[in-house]
Amino acid sequence: MAKLAGNETIERLATFGMTANFMVYLLREYNMDQVMAANILNIWVASCNVAPVLGAFVADAYLGKFRTIATASFATLVGMVIITLTAWVPQFHPSPCTLQKQQLGECMVYTRYQLYILLLGLFWLAIGTGGIKPCSIPFALEQFDLTTVVYIQDSVSWTLGFGLPTFLMLCAIILFIAGRKIYVYVQPEGTIFSTIAQVIVAAYKKRHLPLPAIEDIHDAFYDPPVKGNLVLKMPITNQLRFLNKAALIVNNEHCSSSCGLSTVLEVEEFKGLLKLLPVWVASIISFLAIVQQGTFPISQALKMDRHIGSKFEIPAGSMGVVALVAVVVFLLLYDTILIPIIAKFTKHEGGFTTLQRIGLGHFISILTMVVAAFVERWRRFLAISHNTPDGVAPISVMWLSPQFVLLGMCEIFNIVGHTEFYNNESPGNMRSIANSLFCLTTAGSSYLLSLLVDIVHHFTGQHGQPDWLDNDINAGRLDYFYFLVVGLMLLNFGYYIFCARRYHCKTVVVADTIIVM
Repeated sequence: MAKLAGNETIERLATFGMTANFMVYLLREYNMDQVMAANILNIWVASCNVAPVLGAFVADAYLGKFRTIATASFATLVGMVIITLTAWVPQFHPSPCTLQKQQLGECMVYTRYQLYILLLGLFWLAIGTGGIKPCSIPFALEQFDLTTVVYIQDSVSWTLGFGLPTFLMLCAIILFIAGRKIYVYVQPEGTIFSTIAQVIVAAYKKRHLPLPAIEDIHDAFYDPPVKGNLVLKMPITNQLRFLNKAALIVNNEHCSSSCGLSTVLEVEEFKGLLKLLPVWVASIISFLAIVQQGTFPISQALKMDRHIGSKFEIPAGSMGVVALVAVVVFLLLYDTILIPIIAKFTKHEGGFTTLQRIGLGHFISILTMVVAAFVERWRRFLAISHNTPDGVAPISVMWLSPQFVLLGMCEIFNIVGHTEFYNNESPGNMRSIANSLFCLTTAGSSYLLSLLVDIVHHFTGQHGQPDWLDNDINAGRLDYFYFLVVGLMLLNFGYYIFCARRYHCKTVVVADTIIVM
């Protein structure tokens, strides 16, 4: 167990150390415009969150967890080596660009060959994440001491800043393989996707058959005893009634999947998974505030005063630490002070229900983007008013702190709320798939953000109007883009309230008694 935890911890530290400051790397070392850099980062983050779903399928159905983790760890190491080489080998990145060249527009842009090498490294990192994330033990210290790595990247050397996480990844692989003789190996037994497919196919084949009357319902459906104590029986329901036909007994058949007959439990578990989807869809837009924190706020920080005293300059990529601190502080206050007070009024043990907690996360996400928009409007006004040669506004980067503090609160309500919701409401045999919806939420948000960036960049900047996402952030209107996201979030918030009010909690059968969870 210790070796697994160590592998996961060091792998997470290595990966986050590699990518926490990546927006700055793309802007400064590859001379990318911020739209291209943001899209690369968003698509890569999205791919890293889709990959674990595929990794879980491969591990369960084919390779097993040990071989999946081992293969993925080497894939991550390959990706890190390639990214480190892009900083180390001069031919793998454009020539350095001075401030004077930048103002004259004479910076060397990256070649297609250099871009392909960079994307190849990110591809292998995504493959590695897909194998490690669903199979290892999540560990709480994955964000530990990122500021040190970011400082090395900004102030010492990008090669050393990327080389250190690469070395940590190598240590993680060695630590993981060292315990190969003491692990318990479980052979792959297939995947729940086959059960889902069976329910769909069986319901389709019996689509023309009538459903039985209410008094005959117990004899008409295949409802065998449940094996084991970890999964509870579920009563047949009238929601999505067409799926009930998958468990409909025809000609006294009582066989399993071989004859296309699903059990009542399998049908109801699939229904339970489908019930989660409306809440999941609403979370995609809500998470826009979370997934954008590593893109445009970094561009803002680069054009703000980052000095503390006369010597120390805060790395732009370290602003996310404010959100981490906010998470720690607010969790302490929330658990020890707020929940007992709120519980007295709501009469709910946790203070809020899971759906209420998610709703608060949606609201704070909106508030986060509103604050971000007004801070950017003020920063841009000061930058244009003072018109300094480097375009840096005379405003402290700490003015970004309020939006990152709100972001930390947003992460608590959204992430914790969704995790509890999926764990409480997901069917027993499909809990792993339900929990993978959280990864797909981040992936969907990242893809959506990339699409929004492309649309806004394409349609603004015409007829003499400024490009909202101009490479010169002072010439653009990033605040308008933030307000656009706010508008989408407000519409989405209304949709979420509609779904939450109509949601019915899961029911199970314990000792022939129907219980609402």
